[in-house]
Amino acid sequence: MDIQLSVAALSALAQPTRLEVFRLLVRHEPGGLAAGEIAKQLNVPHNTMSTHLTILSRAGLVSSERKGRSIVYRVDLDMVRSFFVYLLKDCCDGRPELCQPLLDDLTPCCQPAGVACA
Repeated sequence: MDIQLSVAALSALAQPTRLEVFRLLVRHEPGGLAAGEIAKQLNVPHNTMSTHLTILSRAGLVSSERKGRSIVYRVDLDMVRSFFVYLLKDCCDGRPELCQPLLDDLTPCCQPAGVACA
């Protein structure tokens, strides 16, 4: 991860609809969602949604795959992980206990299937 990719990701997410799209897709991992379903769930016109998805794709945050007549979008979890590591790798000046609350907040959401996220 470099600074240019990080800026592109931050820029893509610095818009309310795109942030909502990203969060929606995170909730639908690993299967993703079709573009039309994303537009429907967020009540956004299809052509507008297409623009938002293109911006998220160019930033490397989401990928797409054609399935029949639909295009299914998924979060690129490897890119997201690299992005957050880039942002936080120098955290706390060598004092990991300062970062522990962040890890504690993420841990409940990473439970195996069937275990509720807090």
